[in-house]
Amino acid sequence: MVTYTGLIMRDFIVSTVRSTSPFVTLEELQDEKDLLDDNCCPTHLKPCVKRKEDNYFFALSKYQQQLEEVLKQNPGFVEPSYRLNEVQGWIKNGLKDFSISRASVDWGIAVPNDSKQTIYVWFDALLGYVSALLEDSELASLDTAISSGWPASLHLIGKDILRFHAVYWPAMLMSAGIGLPKMVFGHGFLTKDGMKMGKSLGNTLEPTALVQRFGPDAVRYFFLREVEFGNDGDYSEERFIRMINANLANTIGNLLNRTLGLLKKNCQSTLAVDSDIAAEGNEFKAAVEKLVEKAYVHYQNLELSAACETVLEIGNAGNLYIDGQAPWTLFKQGGTAFETAAKDLVIVLEAMRIISIALSPITPGLSLKIYSQLGYTKEQFNAVSWSDTKWGGLKAGQVMAQATPIFARIEDGTEAETKSAATKKVKKEKTPKSKSPVEA
Repeated sequence: MVTYTGLIMRDFIVSTVRSTSPFVTLEELQDEKDLLDDNCCPTHLKPCVKRKEDNYFFALSKYQQQLEEVLKQNPGFVEPSYRLNEVQGWIKNGLKDFSISRASVDWGIAVPNDSKQTIYVWFDALLGYVSALLEDSELASLDTAISSGWPASLHLIGKDILRFHAVYWPAMLMSAGIGLPKMVFGHGFLTKDGMKMGKSLGNTLEPTALVQRFGPDAVRYFFLREVEFGNDGDYSEERFIRMINANLANTIGNLLNRTLGLLKKNCQSTLAVDSDIAAEGNEFKAAVEKLVEKAYVHYQNLELSAACETVLEIGNAGNLYIDGQAPWTLFKQGGTAFETAAKDLVIVLEAMRIISIALSPITPGLSLKIYSQLGYTKEQFNAVSWSDTKWGGLKAGQVMAQATPIFARIEDGTEAETKSAATKKVKKEKTPKSKSPVEA
């Protein structure tokens, strides 16, 4: 409340009376021009009631010029870039002071020195973004919180509350003398099978159940790969299963499994040469390095779908490489062909090591499994950084772990039914027919 009192003293919060103003039932102030038919709130679709009461208002109008300057000097402050245009439009149309207290609410935090007023929840709640930085044992103070990691690098919010977080919130921070987050990112909405989700429709998606069924890596990968970050996205179970099987189980999982299998069969699971030496002058290595650079840029720009796609390209290239080299044939020939095949396996496994690191922000569990099968410990995996995607990590003499599936293929309903029917048929055929009394 020290900050609140300070704002009053500096005239950033003023007391005034606003005549008949439409309010939604959730205590959110609405401009009459924004209401739908029958005075319904455009967000909650509930009728608004008009009230006349004394309120405290935040002097947002004083920050018109400062906010315009912030967006001019740092156009990346609001992302995606097309949402910046929305914010600039709101500011350009003129900023109005907004109510930050309610006189008709009997619960909440009382306004300092005015027990008849309650602070509007969304004015008070925004402090949570800063106070969340405090440790449980720390004395709760604004100065301590700010020194614990503020300003935030990324302020992630839904596109429907962009105005509050990209206009009101920055002005509030400025008034309190607190630095602004480096970026405000407005993400899109999620639909299911092309329809808006809702309890009344019975088509809501329960995230906990989804994770329990498919695992966190699959869920994280699908939504970050399928939905371009910032845009609206759609969930379809059929598309989910198809993508996860194709990308994680097949492209990445099978590549690692068959490469380690060949290494065990022909090289006792031991690398014959350093990955740097194995790939000297190799075009595949050059292609992987370019893709790693490309993925890094995508991550930096929060283009997470493109980052997933780029890392997957390394896996696709690895499959093409091993199919083209056909080490299983070279091993049979012996001599220099055997040596070439051994190098090829090192090259592919080095690509897998790089994939595990490059994909770890998206699928940390899967990446750890890959790293472990390459002979590393969990502690070594936890210590990696992006710089470790540089080619040359695997060394001669390293012993790989036993190849086990790192990602089990997901069976959809049709596959499961077909498999079950086939199993029953086999069992039926194997069951000996009982002899009739005559045969006996």
